[in-house]
Amino acid sequence: MRLAFFVNDVATEIDEYTTTRLARAAAQGGHQVWYVGLGDVELGESDGQLVARAHAAEFDKDDTLESFMERIKERDAERLVMDDLDALFLRNESIDDLQERPWASPLGVIFGQMLKARGVTVVNDPMSQLRAASKLYLEEFPEKIRPRSLVTRDPEAIERFVREVGHSVVKPLYGAKGRNVFMIEGGGETNLAQMTEAVLQDGYAIVQEFVDGGEDGDARIFLLEGQILERDGKLAAFRRVPTGNDPRANISTGGRSVPLEIGDEQRSIIEAMSRKLVADGMYFVGIDVIGGKVVEINAESPGGMQSVERLYEIDVCPTVIEALERRTRRTAS
Repeated sequence: MRLAFFVNDVATEIDEYTTTRLARAAAQGGHQVWYVGLGDVELGESDGQLVARAHAAEFDKDDTLESFMERIKERDAERLVMDDLDALFLRNESIDDLQERPWASPLGVIFGQMLKARGVTVVNDPMSQLRAASKLYLEEFPEKIRPRSLVTRDPEAIERFVREVGHSVVKPLYGAKGRNVFMIEGGGETNLAQMTEAVLQDGYAIVQEFVDGGEDGDARIFLLEGQILERDGKLAAFRRVPTGNDPRANISTGGRSVPLEIGDEQRSIIEAMSRKLVADGMYFVGIDVIGGKVVEINAESPGGMQSVERLYEIDVCPTVIEALERRTRRTAS
C-alpha cells in the first residue's frame, strides 16, 4: 500500500504523536509511507496531477519513535504524485492553522476531496471531517447520547441557557485541547460575562449542560469503522483525570490517563453512533464520554495512542493500518 499522512507541517511533528505511531505501524507492515505537509503540494500545470514534496517514512529495526521521526525530518523531500497513492490519512488539525496560517486551515479537506474524486482512499471522509471539525457534528446524533446544548454568538442567549440549565460548560464551537473551556457553576456565576467574551472571540460558542461525573474527568474511546478499536483483546480506551483545580481532563492541560473498563453504558452509546459514523466515512475517531453522554467527537487527528500503549503495553495502531489496507483493496476492486 502506498500511504501518505497529511499533517500541518512535517517540521513540527514529534515522536509522541499518534500519527507517528500510525506511520510506524504502516512502515513495519511493509507499506510505502510518506509525510506531506499542507504547504508541500502543487497542482500540475500541464497534467493536473497533485504532486507533493514528501518525506519518506522508513522504520529500521533498531529505531525508537524519536529516531524514526528524526530521520523523517532529516531525509530530503522527494517528488510524490499523490494521485498514485492508495490511501491518504488526513492527520492535520485545521484549528492549529486558523491564527497563524489561515490559508492552510481548509487545505486538508480540499486536497483530500480532490484525491478522493481521483480514486484515492481518503480517511476520514473529507467532507464529513469538515463537519466534524466543529462541535456541531455531535448535534447530528440522537439526543439521548449527548448533553443538552446551545450554539450561539449571543451572550444574552448563553446567560438565559445557564439560568435555565444551571451547571454548564461553555467553549468555542471550533476548538481543541481544552483552550478557552470554562466551567459555569450556574446563573449566579459572577465571571460569566468575561468567560463568554473570551469564548466568542473565537467565533460561535457552544454551551452544554454539565454532565454529572465530569468533575472526575472523561473517557476517551477510539472507534475504528464504528466499533471499539482493539488488538489482542486490549481495548483502545482510557479515562482522563484532571489534576489540581483544573476541571479540564485533556492531557495537553495536565490531565493524566488511567485504565478504563468499558461498560454496558458506553457500549450502548457506541451502538447508537456506529451506523452513522460508518455512513459518514468516519473511519477513525475518538469520542469523549462522561457518564451516559458523548461530549465531543474527535475526528481531526484524534490523539492519545501513547496513553493506550503505556497503560496496556500494546500497540493497537497495526489494527488501524490493517483495516485501512482492506479498505483500499475493496476500493480498488
